[in-house]
Amino acid sequence: MSKFAPIDTIIFVIYFFIVAGYGYYIYRKKKKAVSATHDFFLAEGSLTWWAIGASLIASNISAEQFIGMSGQGYSIGIAVAAYEWIAAIALIIVAVWFIPVYLKNKIFTMPQFLKTRYNETVALIMSIFWLFLYVFVNLTSILFLGAVAINNLLGGTPDSFHLILIALSVFAVFITLGGMKVIGFTDVIQVSVLIIGGLATTYVALTVVSKAFGLGDSALAGFSQLLKSAPDHFHMIFAKPVAGTPQHQVDNYLTIPGLLSYVAGIWIINLNYWGCNQYITQRALGADLPTARKGILFAGFLKLLMPVIVMLPGIAAYVLHQKGMIQAEMLVNGKHGEVVSDNAYSAILGYLPNGLIGLSLAALTAAIVASLAGKANSISTIFTLDVYKKYIKKEADEKNMVIVGRITILAALIVSIMLTWQDALGIGGAGGFTFIQKYTGFISPGVFAMFLLGMFWKRTTGAAAVVGVITGFALSIVFNELAPAWFGHETFLYTAYQTMENGKLVWEIPFHVCMGLAFFFTMAIMILVSLGGPKINPKAFELDKSMFKISPGVLAMIVITLMIISMLYIRFW
Repeated sequence: MSKFAPIDTIIFVIYFFIVAGYGYYIYRKKKKAVSATHDFFLAEGSLTWWAIGASLIASNISAEQFIGMSGQGYSIGIAVAAYEWIAAIALIIVAVWFIPVYLKNKIFTMPQFLKTRYNETVALIMSIFWLFLYVFVNLTSILFLGAVAINNLLGGTPDSFHLILIALSVFAVFITLGGMKVIGFTDVIQVSVLIIGGLATTYVALTVVSKAFGLGDSALAGFSQLLKSAPDHFHMIFAKPVAGTPQHQVDNYLTIPGLLSYVAGIWIINLNYWGCNQYITQRALGADLPTARKGILFAGFLKLLMPVIVMLPGIAAYVLHQKGMIQAEMLVNGKHGEVVSDNAYSAILGYLPNGLIGLSLAALTAAIVASLAGKANSISTIFTLDVYKKYIKKEADEKNMVIVGRITILAALIVSIMLTWQDALGIGGAGGFTFIQKYTGFISPGVFAMFLLGMFWKRTTGAAAVVGVITGFALSIVFNELAPAWFGHETFLYTAYQTMENGKLVWEIPFHVCMGLAFFFTMAIMILVSLGGPKINPKAFELDKSMFKISPGVLAMIVITLMIISMLYIRFW
């Protein structure tokens, strides 16, 4: 295996100075921006459509994709690409129907949306929910998985892991303290490095497979060999398990339960993430509608490419492991005697030649740092504008809020370092990508129901919103943790399956199904509660058809995206 060489160090240092230098240039160019809250938190009016799109992807693609989704590619296969390809459709929905509502009503934060549409109680509850979720699940997961990946790539030790944690946090702080404008424009460089480095890794992975099977030095031959050697890894839709189904297929179905994923679960995940998430929508909320729409749809195009970068290396690692070429790198879980799939990407990186290792490290670092910076900025935005300004110091001026925002960024990253120092949350054992999706899914049904009805049904009340977010969370716990024991393993609503968890056999409902059930029941309860209120809530948004009209150029982007996705599903169904 190749080792980190001087040329790799040079390439990585060049990347670091380009990003840091460009960020400092943007910061100095409009230094006054950092004293205004709307520019610090939103980069209001200064991001172009391509910067918005690039920033969306740079913030979205991080260690959980490079490491977690690659690990899912190793264990499950192409079915995990559904998260990316359905996301492209979700971005179309957000661009056409969600963003116009936000921009027309001058919404800058998601808690502000809830206060404007419902009441301050709902906004405060959700501000606290989001802050805990962003710090304890998202920010912590990104930092932990990123440090693990880089440490494995460098052949490091537990001590070097801790140094990498700190280095990533410091780099993220450097970018984040310049505000959303600096984040947005440096993300253009970050996503360029991410894509170039990611494609280079995929290319090398496929050529390694080609050579391993005596097919020469050809990436296309390597891909063809993947299709032959791992045909079960190239199906988007899994069949429902029956008696005698192998356990690994049952586990795959629990993660992505075939067509049931597309009934509700995967849509709730994506529409909530891309349309009701401060971390994401923040990039577009400071722009005008045409710019925001183009930026969001551009991000949708880039999402179509992401499985090639973050999933194919995992499938290549699976084929090479089956051939006996990856052993030491794919560490075995001592508790269960199973391969740790999250190590798949690091194993592939070991095959890279000198020079490309530095580029891949730069790509991985770009993904991690961009996500850390974006998430930290969103935490800062929610805390400063929706908690500090409203409940702690109402008379705070612009300068004071920017200072508080920066302190919040530092505090959030320090907490994340403390949680990841010894993996206090058990992210490594759960599998990074699944950890994030599952625990985010506990609040997604209630939040999405609250936003959806709040935008498009004028009768929805504040009381219904409070009931909805609590009900959604409670039902998520019931279906994910308690239902099989309470109601049995087979009901007209769900089927539970046995799987191994912490060394014990347990009954589990696919978490996509859990999300769908929690969402539909939450919607029903919110509608019933709202029927007890006025026919038109005084706080309902005014909507008109002109808000949702799209230009021919936007329509063309939508049609092209849908055609590509249709072809992919037809080919890999």
